[in-house]
Amino acid sequence: MGLAPLWAVARKDIIIELRSKEMLTPMFIFGFLVVVIFNFAFEPGSPAAREAVPGILWVAITFAGILGLSRSFVLEKEEDCLQGLLLCPADRGFIFLGKFLANLVFILIMEAIIVPLFMVLFNLPLLSVAPALAQVMLLGTLGYAAVGTLFSAVSIHTRAREVMLPIMLFPIIVPVIIGAIKSTGIILRGQSLADLAPWLKLLLAFDVIFLVICFLLFEFVLEEQ
Repeated sequence: MGLAPLWAVARKDIIIELRSKEMLTPMFIFGFLVVVIFNFAFEPGSPAAREAVPGILWVAITFAGILGLSRSFVLEKEEDCLQGLLLCPADRGFIFLGKFLANLVFILIMEAIIVPLFMVLFNLPLLSVAPALAQVMLLGTLGYAAVGTLFSAVSIHTRAREVMLPIMLFPIIVPVIIGAIKSTGIILRGQSLADLAPWLKLLLAFDVIFLVICFLLFEFVLEEQ
């Protein structure tokens, strides 16, 4: 069977989302509004803005991503399909990986739209920093999506899942967000790769740790559903 369950789950979620836009549209609108609001709070190109922009960018990404992650298991909940996932003749960790892959794709699509708008509004160079910034975005999003997918499954049966998800997620994901903000700041300030490398290694280490732990814990999370 191999990786077939992984691709089946990811493909199903991606196709449904491309048809409905129920996750991508709110994520983009929320992220865009956060960027616009902060743009009015700081004068573009000012020293204060340059110091704040890494944090502003990741605030927009983090909070917009929550809107998508909170709906990761909603369809299975509403259509009573969770039992079907449990009956799938495959390691339940691959179900997690399928959901994680779909969420990763959705968040990366949102970032691909939000980041260029952000750079334009804050009068920052885009093309010169794009390769390094893309690495940071990918590494930061990997850990964020992994933990978010697991806690989305945990919170699906709570009455206030939209509130419980960020309460559970944010304290755990702090190391990844800090690493992403520090790395983004180094890139935007034009510092050397030697300054960036330790933070990229930190992000990669936490991504591996979070992915492995979430993969192993997901089976127990599903059993509690």
